[in-house]
Amino acid sequence: MAIQKLYAGAKLRELRGRLTLTQRAFADKLGVSLPYLNQMENNHRPVSATVVLALAQEFGLDVTELNAGEGERLVSDMREALADPVFVKTIPPLADLRLAASNAPALARAFLDLHRAYRQSHERLASLDEALGRDDTALRASPWEEVRDFFHYCDNYVDAVDRAAEHFIHSATTGKDALMIGINALERRGISIDFSNIAPLRHFDATHRKLAISARAAAPTQRFQLLYQVALQTQNDLLEATLDLARFQTPEARDIAKIGMANYFAGAALMPYRAFLQAAQDTRHDLERLADLFGASIEQVAHRLSTLQRPGAKGVPFFFVRVDQAGTITKRHSATRLQFARFGGACPLWNVHRAFETPGQFLRQLAETPDGVRYLCLSRDVSKPGGAYLAPIRRYAIGLGCEVTHASKLVYSDGLDLKGRFEPIGISCRICERPNCHQRSVPPLERRLKVDPDRRGLLPYDIVD
Repeated sequence: MAIQKLYAGAKLRELRGRLTLTQRAFADKLGVSLPYLNQMENNHRPVSATVVLALAQEFGLDVTELNAGEGERLVSDMREALADPVFVKTIPPLADLRLAASNAPALARAFLDLHRAYRQSHERLASLDEALGRDDTALRASPWEEVRDFFHYCDNYVDAVDRAAEHFIHSATTGKDALMIGINALERRGISIDFSNIAPLRHFDATHRKLAISARAAAPTQRFQLLYQVALQTQNDLLEATLDLARFQTPEARDIAKIGMANYFAGAALMPYRAFLQAAQDTRHDLERLADLFGASIEQVAHRLSTLQRPGAKGVPFFFVRVDQAGTITKRHSATRLQFARFGGACPLWNVHRAFETPGQFLRQLAETPDGVRYLCLSRDVSKPGGAYLAPIRRYAIGLGCEVTHASKLVYSDGLDLKGRFEPIGISCRICERPNCHQRSVPPLERRLKVDPDRRGLLPYDIVD
């Protein structure tokens, strides 16, 4: 198998900027000539093994950061945006998109922001939204999308918050149970906790310093909700400082992001990084055993596995997704080369959609994306009872997976033929080039069509090269 060359010009420029070094000084420390460094920073040459070694020795750089997935995310997101019919006559080749993502990531993100603003304005016009034209809110990302993209592009790993949660748990002197550690932390701040038969999962009365958590909720949910409140009470300065760096466009986005940060702290406290990483390796990523060890739910464990991206101590790179019964993606993250559509649902050929048919069971799938990358995919339903006879049940399915090169580290690979047949899956029909997919809904972006009224195959048209 050919070795993939490493182009990381943007990362080199970013590191040099952080170190406030000139190109000449940086080149001297790396042991290369100035022209050679200039070519690497502009992605005209790949990063050599000698330079990678120098980066690790001279600057203590975790070299896995050089191959971070942001470029793949940007390429995938730009391809999806360019599937918009407005670009039908101006579609750049894939090679140009990769150059833009590598050499000008800020410009690529600006393009995505612009397309998102256009898309939202177009949708508002189509629905006769009265707010269109009254102010500039129509040109902004929705607060929810802005926060979603923030976590998407920071690899769903927030180092300061993650380490603070780990320190909070390990510095406790009240035992190792996260629930009791959280209760004691709140009680020290004069907050009383009541597990009662309330309708909402959690309610905090700031005036009377009382926290009520639903006794009807599952134990992992109770732990998580209590640790969420711990984050707001004990880590507020850290959360606010982290939000300051994010520079959200609206107060609403900042408020949503603060909830996300507190949720992140809760998950990281429930499953502290180093202990969880070690347990994941020891159990070969058995989700049920990990859930039992840490008092967490299957969904919480799967989500936490996708965040194990700490520099110098990274876990298996996973993708994680949650979909509802309509196929809409409600949570998404990928530390792999697989990227999810920003709008709409997941590929219908993916086994996550079949999880609703087999409640309580893990489904396994060996899948291959159009770029030739192969994955081991898991899916399972995570339906959540309402706690009463007439209460509505929330039904979701989660998907978790990794590239097949890591599959042996997962207990779920046992008994599978990892060199056998892999099912074809895609990302979005508009950017999937498979010509004979029986589930295709719209033609692919970068292919011409041939329509023959006298012949009908799987599709009412043929896709030609």
